[in-house]
Amino acid sequence: MASYTLDDIRSAAEARYGSTDITVRDRVVRLLNPLRLSKAKREKLTALQDQINEGADQEELLADAIRLVAEHDSAASALLAEIGEDLAVLAQVFEFYGQATQAGEA
Repeated sequence: MASYTLDDIRSAAEARYGSTDITVRDRVVRLLNPLRLSKAKREKLTALQDQINEGADQEELLADAIRLVAEHDSAASALLAEIGEDLAVLAQVFEFYGQATQAGEA
């Protein structure tokens, strides 16, 4: 019979569903896996993704999505300030985030 501690399970969850970490100057911005978000935040993220797919303002929606999944508001603000209005970089951040989270959700 297999036996685990809750710490074992938490470690496995972190390994499989860990954050996407982006270094910005002297800090690390952690973008949390959707499975680590509250239900309300997951629903908001899904709604934002639907709006992006419908052709709404991508810059605004991607920035909102990063604010939503960032571990801390100040970290999201720092990341977005560094990106500025460069939609290509913003889209690439979200693409990296999507690739990292797909592996955990499969």
